[in-house]
Amino acid sequence: MAPKRKLIYSIVVVWLFTISGILGILMGYESWFLSLTWLHLLIYLFLILWNADFNRKLIYALCIPFGIGMIAEIIGVNTGLIFGTYEYGKNLGPKVYGVPWMIGVNWAILTFCCAALAKKIVDPILVSSALGAIIMVLLDVVMEFSAPRFDFWEFEGGIAPFQNYVGWLVTACIVQFLFQKMVNMFRFTISVHIFIAILVFFSIFILF
Repeated sequence: MAPKRKLIYSIVVVWLFTISGILGILMGYESWFLSLTWLHLLIYLFLILWNADFNRKLIYALCIPFGIGMIAEIIGVNTGLIFGTYEYGKNLGPKVYGVPWMIGVNWAILTFCCAALAKKIVDPILVSSALGAIIMVLLDVVMEFSAPRFDFWEFEGGIAPFQNYVGWLVTACIVQFLFQKMVNMFRFTISVHIFIAILVFFSIFILF
């Protein structure tokens, strides 16, 4: 399939799932739609890989944020270190040591998208890694408002502490640097649509 057509189909799928999810939750089908969050994340990951023609190097590179993200989260959930005291709910699917496997997928997706955004703005890897990490943290700030409502995760006391954002920034900087060091292809357009779709989804439910 031609790359342009593939991209168009991918963008349609991203927004079809995002808009249907928003409308479904607003119409009262929250439990059903949120129980399929794992599928939503896997579709995002598939679209990223599909638009990169399932490049083997990219697949290996995405194992970096997946692995580091999972390790950091497992340490965080079980010790209170790194991100603070929190636990994951049921809507992200099966867990290992208290952390859903889909959180590793989420780290991979966000790392890819934010790296593509950062690389579009600046090129030197130290700067683009820091910028990519900052973008990830800013998105996390938005996500934290709705995460407890969706039974994704919740911090002790109901509010994410400052430690969470520091932990995110440090971990994301490491992940971004290692990922960008390994990857030389960044799919900006699909990354922008996935990033904005996630941002819109969580932002809507700050208001409603």
